[in-house]
Amino acid sequence: MASIVGINIETLHSSATEACGLLKVLANPDRLLLLCQLTQGEYCVGDLATTTGIVQPTLSQQLTVLRNSGLVTTRREGKQVHYSIASYQAMEVMQVLYRLYCQHPEAEETFV
Repeated sequence: MASIVGINIETLHSSATEACGLLKVLANPDRLLLLCQLTQGEYCVGDLATTTGIVQPTLSQQLTVLRNSGLVTTRREGKQVHYSIASYQAMEVMQVLYRLYCQHPEAEETFV
């Protein structure tokens, strides 16, 4: 087994494939917006529609993609379906994206 500085290439390849899968799911503005909102906590479908402005059937379609990818989980309460982030990796990536793209400009650090 080949390795680069103690890292197993097969493990690295597997991890790269997994990361590509996550990035493919994130590469959609509606899904990214939904995940961004879900970083704030659990939301029912109606609240997600209101806060994001994403209309049916797009909202349902994108939530299905997120659920099938294992990035979100659902909880039913009566007729309401509540969504929350289920993936630690997705939450971590969303936090980085928030810092890079969503913070106020005065809060951003300048790198030279």
